[in-house]
Parts: sequence; structure tokens; C-alpha cells
Amino acid sequence: MLYLLIKAGLSGVIIAVVSEVAKRYPGVGALIASLPLVSVMGLMWLWHDFPDSRNMASHAEATFWFVLPSLPMFLLIPALLRQGLGFWYALAAGCVVTIALYLLMTWIAPRLGIQL
Repeated sequence: MLYLLIKAGLSGVIIAVVSEVAKRYPGVGALIASLPLVSVMGLMWLWHDFPDSRNMASHAEATFWFVLPSLPMFLLIPALLRQGLGFWYALAAGCVVTIALYLLMTWIAPRLGIQL
């Protein structure tokens, strides 16, 4: 239980740091947010819990493929905000598009020989 609390606490600290830094320096906050810290921590915790090279390789590769459909959200949200759409609507639209792209990825990847 303590291990779970440490993982959750550390993840929360990263999110808090990003939001606080981004208030003053949006670019630096974006840089920190773009670092694959959560993925790296997830890899370390997965290795700690289940040290299997094959499983780790599959997880890391699937993470790569699932990052791709999330990227358009970071272009759509600012475009919608600049068009005057409210933040919550822009965020919702970005999330809907991302979910649709995730579904497309899970459908198309096996057809391309990619295991997720």
C-alpha cells in the first residue's frame, strides 16, 4: 500500500510542478509536460513489479504507438482556442478526437502487423 501511495504522490507532484511552472513560463511548463516522465516512471515501476524483458519491450513499443494518436490534440486545442471557442469545449473536442484516433489505432495497428 505504501508503494502505491509513493507512486501516486510522485505522479501528483509532477503534475503540480508542471502547472505551477506553466503559470509563469508556459514554454518551460510545456517542455516539462512533454518529457516522458510518466512513461519512464511507469517503465521503472513495471520493471520493479514484473521484471520481464519481453513484457517490458511490448509495453514500451505499445506506448510509442499510443503516443501518436494523442499528438493532434495538442494542435487542435490551441487552434480552437484561437478561434474563440471556450477552454472546456476545446478540451472536450481534443479529447473526443484523441479517443477516436485511439480507436482507429487499435483497429488499424493489427492490420499493419503492429502489436499493441
